[in-house]
Amino acid sequence: MEANLIEIFSSVQGEGRYVGCRQLFVRFEGCNLSCKYCDTEHEAGVHTLCNVETRSGSRLFSEAINPLAVTEVAAYINRFLRELPHQAVSFTGGEPLLHTAFLRELIPMINTKVMLETNGTLPDRLAEIIDLVDIISMDIKLPQMTEANLWAVHRDFLNIAKEKDVYVKLVVTGDIVMEDFQRAIDLVAEINPDILLILQPVTPVNDMIPVEPGTMLELQQIALEKLRDVRVIPQTHRMMDQL
Repeated sequence: MEANLIEIFSSVQGEGRYVGCRQLFVRFEGCNLSCKYCDTEHEAGVHTLCNVETRSGSRLFSEAINPLAVTEVAAYINRFLRELPHQAVSFTGGEPLLHTAFLRELIPMINTKVMLETNGTLPDRLAEIIDLVDIISMDIKLPQMTEANLWAVHRDFLNIAKEKDVYVKLVVTGDIVMEDFQRAIDLVAEINPDILLILQPVTPVNDMIPVEPGTMLELQQIALEKLRDVRVIPQTHRMMDQL
């Protein structure tokens, strides 16, 4: 079993419930969406090499030839885990659920919590590995960002993910469509109002319209009418100049 990876490195989690925790990041190539605010180069088939940090936190990298075998990736992960305790290994992308067969073989070879950072649109793929995952960071993608209606697959995905430590992340732009925002809140509340919602002000890339601070407070207030835990957290790793 082989897969193309973009990078493997140790840093702090910059988003969501576990912001500030030391995590090991394993970034897969490829995504089934093309979000307007995406800040990651993940195009499939263009990464002939995977950048692997030479030592936890060194910010220095060596190059491994893609595709990487499961045993190679497991060896890299276990080397990082021996160097330093990590709260979890975060499989990210791109979209890591495009690589479920690889993950099913890989995860039993490592001994730490597993976090999945996902766009929340592949419920059938999640079902294939849900037993191996501890934490799920699920995005809700609004139609204005993807030009697609994803409500049904988001609902199916969250219904599967709710048995795990799951939180939902919603990126907020200055031109957010309020009807869609309310629909996202209703979707989470319908499944479980105790699910944590992270409102993430958009990082101004790709000509995205930034959101006003006062607007974030208003949106949090709206969400708190139906959900018990709503937090406003930006991409803190960018503020700290972390990877």
